[in-house]
Amino acid sequence: MISMKGIILAGGAGTRLYPNTIAVSKQLLPIYDKPLVYYPLSTLLLAEIRDILIISTPRDIAGYQQLFGDGSQLGLNIQYAVQEHPRGLADAFLVGEQFIGEDSVCLALGDNVFYGNTFSETLGRAKRRVEKGSATVFGYPVKNPREFGVVEFDENGKVLSIEEKPEKPKSNFAIPGLYFYDNNVIEIAKSIQPSARGELEITAVNQVYLDAGKLHVTTMRRGMTWFDTGTPKGMHKASGFVKTVQELQGFYISCIEEIAWRKGFISDQQLKQLGEKLQQTDYGKYILSLLED
Repeated sequence: MISMKGIILAGGAGTRLYPNTIAVSKQLLPIYDKPLVYYPLSTLLLAEIRDILIISTPRDIAGYQQLFGDGSQLGLNIQYAVQEHPRGLADAFLVGEQFIGEDSVCLALGDNVFYGNTFSETLGRAKRRVEKGSATVFGYPVKNPREFGVVEFDENGKVLSIEEKPEKPKSNFAIPGLYFYDNNVIEIAKSIQPSARGELEITAVNQVYLDAGKLHVTTMRRGMTWFDTGTPKGMHKASGFVKTVQELQGFYISCIEEIAWRKGFISDQQLKQLGEKLQQTDYGKYILSLLED
C-alpha cells in the first residue's frame, strides 16, 4: 500500500454564507446532524488515510483542534496548520510541505460532500494510479458548469482540456474538490504563478500534470452524489439529502467513528467510549447500536 497523507483545506472567509460565517468557520456548521468537516474527513478515512493535516484560518484553527484533538480517539494522527491569508487551493501544498514530506497526498476541500455505494473502491483506484505516477481528479456532471473548473474529454474519454470557471464550458463535467497527487505536487505548486485574482489555482496544477500526460480524470455518474456546500442553498440541499438517506436506510452517512471502527483503526471498546460521550443524541445512539448488531 502506498504511503499517502491527507489534507483538509478548511480555510477561507465563507463570504457566500454570510451572516452565518461572520463568527464561525463554515466547515464547523452542520450538515444535518454533524459538522460539515466530518464529510471530507470521512472521505479520507474511506481511502484509508490516517495521517491528516487540517488547514484553517488563524481565527478558526482552535475550533478544529477542540473538535478532533490529535485524532488518536479515531486511530488517526491529525495535525494542524494555519493559512494566514486565502492564497488559492494549491497553497495547501506549500502550507503542508513539511507535513507531506516525501509522501503522496490527497487534498479534500472542507466543503465538499460525497456519497455513493462504490465510493471506497473509487478512492482505492485513485490511490493506485498515484502509485503508478498519475494524478487523479474527478468529473461530475452538473447543470451549471460555469461555476466550476471544467474538464473536456474526447470520444474515448481522454482528457483534452481543463478550464477554471469558463464563460463557454466545453463540457458539463465539473471537477469536485477532491484531488490525488504524487509528491511532485509540492514543486509544481511552487512553480505556478498566481492567477489574475492573485491565487495559486488548483487548475494550474492539474494543467501541469495534463501537459505531462499524467492526469487521470475519473467520472462520477449514476450512483454517486456530490454537493458543493458553499452557499446556503447548497448546505440545505446536502442536509436534506443526508436526513432522507439516514431515515430511509437506517445507516448514517459520514459517521467517522463507524468508518474508523470498520476499517480497524479503533477497537470495539474505543467505539463504545465514543458512543457513550454522545449517548443523549441519535448520533451517539447509532454508534452504540453498531456494537449490538
